[in-house]
Amino acid sequence: MVIFHKREPLRRELLSLAKEGKTIGLVPTMGALHAGHLSLVEEAAAENDVVVVSIFVNPTQFDNKEDLHKYPRDLEKDIDLLNAVQPGILIFAPAVEEVYTGDIAPSSFDFDGLEFQMEGKFRQGHFDGVGTIVKRLFEIVGPDNAYFGEKDYQQLQIIRTLVKKHRIPVKVHGCPIRREENGLAMSSRNERLSDEQRKEAGFIYETLKTVKAEFGTKSVQEIREQVSEAFRKHPSFRLEYMEIANAETLRPAEQKETGQKYRAFIAVYAGEVRLIDNIALN
Repeated sequence: MVIFHKREPLRRELLSLAKEGKTIGLVPTMGALHAGHLSLVEEAAAENDVVVVSIFVNPTQFDNKEDLHKYPRDLEKDIDLLNAVQPGILIFAPAVEEVYTGDIAPSSFDFDGLEFQMEGKFRQGHFDGVGTIVKRLFEIVGPDNAYFGEKDYQQLQIIRTLVKKHRIPVKVHGCPIRREENGLAMSSRNERLSDEQRKEAGFIYETLKTVKAEFGTKSVQEIREQVSEAFRKHPSFRLEYMEIANAETLRPAEQKETGQKYRAFIAVYAGEVRLIDNIALN
């Protein structure tokens, strides 16, 4: 395992490997790694000659600076986890100035309206920050393949749009959500939950499973109202939104249309910790 903190030595190493015909897989992360991240690394390792894992808490995708400050960081633990899973990988753990030259500010992107749905309504500028860091990592690493979890499904669709619109030569892979025993989607933010909150947070996935089961028999509006009522009765959580949307355009569905694929998306607060999840409905 080799750890790079500077972009130029990493670029030289990867250019050399590419000249040898090696395929390169990238797994971008913000650290605080868990089994969900490690499953992405395993998939990348199975499909590429070289795997790069970036560990960088990107400041430009946080609309809430307190959330940025509280985001868990433990590089030493992350390195140990990666070494246990895939000892031959390359780790890129840069300082902010290695990624952003000049002002630490995001670029502006047009993601064909995907950025204004769901998360975009509640996290101003978030997807400009995501687009900025992912595009920058693609430029530094030059991967053949890049791996992202479907837990952040809206982000995944936005990155696919970024690649298409900017003609970036990388194949984007969406990987299944990994869950804790109670169904809670694995997330670095889970570490900020109390033991009781973490246990009770299985309610979020149970709700999504109910939405999936009833999608064929109830209207979209009925399901929305039912979910809102369920969370009103649950004192441990505050529902920010639950949306049923077209899986491609992410536009909210008012009624089901034949031949279209849909997903349910949810954002919930457990105390100060914001949790998101989603599920395919058909």
